Amino acid sequence: MLIMKKNILSLSILSCFVSASSMAELNSEPGFGGEISLNTGYMSQTSNFNTDDKDSISDLNSEGKSNGDMLIAPLGQLNYTFGQELDKQVYFGTSREDIAVGDFAFEIGYKQELDSGMVVDLSFLPTVVSGETWSDPYALGTNREVTDETGNAYRLKLESIAGSNFTLDMAYASIDVKDEQSGATLSASEQAKLQRDGSVIFVKGEYKYMLDQTSGIIPSLSYKKRSADGDAMAYNGFGTDITYFKVLDRHQFAVTAGYETRKYDGSNPLFNETRNDNEVSLFAAYEYDQFMGWEDVSFISFVGYGSSSSNIDFYNESEYLASVGLNYKF
Repeated sequence: MLIMKKNILSLSILSCFVSASSMAELNSEPGFGGEISLNTGYMSQTSNFNTDDKDSISDLNSEGKSNGDMLIAPLGQLNYTFGQELDKQVYFGTSREDIAVGDFAFEIGYKQELDSGMVVDLSFLPTVVSGETWSDPYALGTNREVTDETGNAYRLKLESIAGSNFTLDMAYASIDVKDEQSGATLSASEQAKLQRDGSVIFVKGEYKYMLDQTSGIIPSLSYKKRSADGDAMAYNGFGTDITYFKVLDRHQFAVTAGYETRKYDGSNPLFNETRNDNEVSLFAAYEYDQFMGWEDVSFISFVGYGSSSSNIDFYNESEYLASVGLNYKF
């Protein structure tokens, strides 16, 4: 899943529950299929950009306050597989992998399997960037105003390229802040450096390496370019993560560790410094098939932690998530 949300956990991808054997078809039979899950959990975030924290701020040199929320999320995805070789599929919904990164984006897509075994996956995500943010995150001594952040994302994923275990994931997203007032007390020329409207280009390559018939690792490298009207908000980011997965009878485990570094293009006029961020993340996922003896029901759980450290304390962030739920496949 593409990661473009504001929260820290969404800056890494958790490849949960990877099958130990590649499927020759997109589905085992034609027609409709999918899954529905009901999840509950808790998410906590420490960030100056958390709009759930309504308290005013008095200092730009300090980190944000911690704020937590309970989550209850009914999610699911519906797909339709067709073609003589069951090599075509349309789908829409939200995959359960998104829960692990706190991302509940709706996705509409089409998959085509080629003779080589490669799967071309094209999708549109109309809500992946949408949410709330502060109109002026840096306003001091007053209640900051909330505004909408909107945008659409378009994704192209190439799985099992030329029949190999290599996957390439590419995406483009637009970002628009409805009432952009960042740095309202600054001069017009300095305020222009803080404008957040722009776009994101994301590219990630990963390779699945099997250690044995039931376990493997997936190392990956990624590049992210954030363009913005203000050069203090634009950056180039490079990341890496590695996933270990294990299938043991009805139990499936996955653990992912990630790191990303981001270097911004221009000096921030509020701090007279160019921002640099370093981010680490750790995720773990577990699934137990045939829960309570129900053939198509599984128990699922996720825990995750992410932390972004900046040379400007105002941008330091951390977040963790814990979730449990049931998943029904049909």
